[in-house]
Amino acid sequence: MEGIEHRSVNVNGINMHVAEKGQGPVVLFLHGFPELWYTWRHQLVAFAELGYRAVAPDLRGYGDTDAPGEVASYTYFHVVGDLVALIESLGVESVFLVAHDWGAMIGWYLCLFRPDLVKAYVCLSVPFRPRHPKMKPIPTMRAFFGDDYYMCRFQDPGMEDEIAKYGSEAVLKKILTDRKPGPPCLPKENPFGISSDSKLPSWLSQDDLNYYSSKFDQKGFTGGLNYYRALDLSWELTAAWTGATVKVPVKFVVGELDLVYTTPGMKEYVHGGGFKKDVPMLEEDVVVMEGAAHFINQERAQETNSHIHDFINKF
Repeated sequence: MEGIEHRSVNVNGINMHVAEKGQGPVVLFLHGFPELWYTWRHQLVAFAELGYRAVAPDLRGYGDTDAPGEVASYTYFHVVGDLVALIESLGVESVFLVAHDWGAMIGWYLCLFRPDLVKAYVCLSVPFRPRHPKMKPIPTMRAFFGDDYYMCRFQDPGMEDEIAKYGSEAVLKKILTDRKPGPPCLPKENPFGISSDSKLPSWLSQDDLNYYSSKFDQKGFTGGLNYYRALDLSWELTAAWTGATVKVPVKFVVGELDLVYTTPGMKEYVHGGGFKKDVPMLEEDVVVMEGAAHFINQERAQETNSHIHDFINKF
């Protein structure tokens, strides 16, 4: 972690915390839920050594970045707007983009709205899903997967209280280390399936968990949950992009046990031609990491780094 610099940048009306290391072409790393810049700790060090300027912000609502209170402040437009201002503040015309989970969703919209800012995109875990003009996200997921589906449960304003009941550390540990294939559901009783005897995997230390939980104890989970709560609003606002394709070179990497990849219909979309149709510059060989779950940038850091570097090195 030595040599990672931290600063705050004013972007799009908020103060954003940014961690960075190295000099050279910028690689911008976007984290997901429930994470922080810290999810990219291995990548910041590795890419700085490879001759890049590795940059990882806490996204709005997370860590040491401001967390606006309104759900309506977490649409794709707000978060992409933050990134456009961040890229401008770095003094570069475009970046290599690497993103995971919710970061990956935002990454797709950055590529859709401002392809001029992205040289190439390495997407981890969440493939592009085009906007369906007649299927609003949350009601559609409720119909397919039921009320207990995690994105539906996250709409509940009482979710923060449920998390508080178990404590940040226990909930983060469960989410980060869960290896159950999707779709993830949160039943009313013990929604996170927390048990006292679960051990940490080799790739997540107690110090790592302490860092995450200390930041979530300070900030709370509302900012992160608001991304899910703004999904329907984002869908309404992006009607003009119905049918638009992503015109940026893309590499997709996913864990074999990933909760998104193992959701019904996803493998067919990724491997059956639909993904390639929506993302014409998608590299043909989608990487599926055998035996890996959702948080591949931490679980298989070195292997993930190799895939990222092999791809961006072409540009």
